[in-house]
Amino acid sequence: MPETLTQLNEIWSSVLAKMAAKLSSQPDGKRMIDSFFAGSHIDRIEGDRVYITVSTGLAAVVIDKNYKADIASYLRETTGTDFVPVISSQDQVKKELVTPKKPIPFFPTAYLNPQFTFDNFVVGPSNNEPYQASVMIASTPGRMFNPLLLYSESGLGKTHLLHSIGNAVKLKYPSLNVLCVSAADFVDEYVSYATSEKDENSLPKYFRESVDVFLIDDIQYIVGKKKTMEMFFTVFETLVNHGKQIVMTSDQPPERLDGLDERLKTRFTQGLVLPIQRPDLNTSKQILEMKIENNGSNVSDFDPDVISFLASRFSKNVRELEGALNRLLFYVINVSPTKHVTMDVAGKALQTLVSAKEEKGELTIERIISTVADYYSLTPSQLTGRIRVSRIAMARHIAMYLIRLLLDTPFIKIGEAFGGKDHATVINGVKKVEKTLKTDKDMALAISELKSKLS
Repeated sequence: MPETLTQLNEIWSSVLAKMAAKLSSQPDGKRMIDSFFAGSHIDRIEGDRVYITVSTGLAAVVIDKNYKADIASYLRETTGTDFVPVISSQDQVKKELVTPKKPIPFFPTAYLNPQFTFDNFVVGPSNNEPYQASVMIASTPGRMFNPLLLYSESGLGKTHLLHSIGNAVKLKYPSLNVLCVSAADFVDEYVSYATSEKDENSLPKYFRESVDVFLIDDIQYIVGKKKTMEMFFTVFETLVNHGKQIVMTSDQPPERLDGLDERLKTRFTQGLVLPIQRPDLNTSKQILEMKIENNGSNVSDFDPDVISFLASRFSKNVRELEGALNRLLFYVINVSPTKHVTMDVAGKALQTLVSAKEEKGELTIERIISTVADYYSLTPSQLTGRIRVSRIAMARHIAMYLIRLLLDTPFIKIGEAFGGKDHATVINGVKKVEKTLKTDKDMALAISELKSKLS
C-alpha cells in the first residue's frame, strides 16, 4: 500500500491521465477536467478506501455521481487493487479536521440500521428521484436540498433511504455527528426534557453543537402537539441556519398534514419534497431477486413465472412482497422441502395469502369505477357519464388511467365502460393523467391512495 505523498500523487496522476483520455472524445471533456478535477488529489488510503479531495462541493457531487466507477476502475488498473473511492470537497475535509463534538445525553435510543444502504436499495421509476436526491445529500450534507422530505404510504422505502443517508455520511465523514430518530422518539424526548430540571436552552444547544445531520422518521407524529412543534421549529431553524442537514419522512406531503404548524409547513417546502410511489412490476421483480439472494438462495432455483406471480400479486408495498417471499421460503425449506420452486409449489405455499387477497374482491373495471367515484364523492353514473365539470372530468380520467394501468384493458373497451367514448378520447385522458402526475403531488398521492384501496 502506498504510504508517501509522492506515491499518492503518482497514482492520482495516472488516474487523471486515464480520465482525461476518456473525456477527450467528448465535446465538453476538457471543460469537465478543468472545472471539476482541477486541484484534486488523493488525501490518504485507509484499508480498501481511497480518500480523494476535490475543490468544491459541486465538484464532489458531480464526480461522485458520474465518475466514481471510472475512478475505481483506473485505480484498479494503476495499483492492481480494488479500492473504493471516497470523494470529498476541501470544505468537508476541513470539517473533518475539527475535533468531534462531545455528545450530550439526549436520544439514548437513536440508531442507524447498518443493513439499510444505498447499495441494497433497488432503484426504479417509482423511487429514482428520492434515491438520487438522497445520494447527493449524503455526498455534501447541508449544501443542497435542505431540508429533504420524502413521503409515501407505508413500506415503500422511506426509512431505508433515511438510514442509507446516515450510513453513507458516517462512512464518508466519520467525524460528523448523525442523529437518526423517529418522530415518536422526538416527542418522548421533548416531554422528558420539558418536565425535567434541565436548562431550558440545553436541547436546542445540543442540536446546534452536537448534531451535523438530523434524520427524523414519520414526522407526521408531531402534528397536533403544539409544544413539541414549537420546539421542533426552534431545532429546525437552529440546524438550517448553521448549515446542518435535515432529512424527514412522512406519510403525507406537508400541505396535507392537517394540524401542522404553518411555519413548519413553509419551512418544509422551502427545501425539496419528493414522493415515493409503489414499485412497478420490473422493480418488484428486482427487489424479489435481491431478497432471494440475500436469503442464501439462488434466483435460478425459482421458475420465472413464480417471480412474476409474486411481483404482480403482492406489490402493494415492499413489506407485503417480502412477507410473501418469506412464506414461500419457509414452505420450501421446512414444510415441503424442494430444490426447484415451480408455480405449483408457490400456489400451495401461498394459498392462504392469495385467498385472503381474493376475499377483498376481484379487481374489475366496475370495482375501479366504483372506488374512484366514492373517493371523489361522486356516483358511478356521474363518473361514466358526459358531464364535463373539471372536477368530474379529472376523476374520470384518473379512473381510465387506473383501469389501463392495473388491468391493461384495451382503450376501446375502456371507452365502452364510459358511455361509449371512442378510444382516442380515452388515450387523451390517460395521457393527461400521466403528464399531470409528473408535477402534481396531490394527484400522485390520490392515485397512490386509490391503488391502496384497490389492492
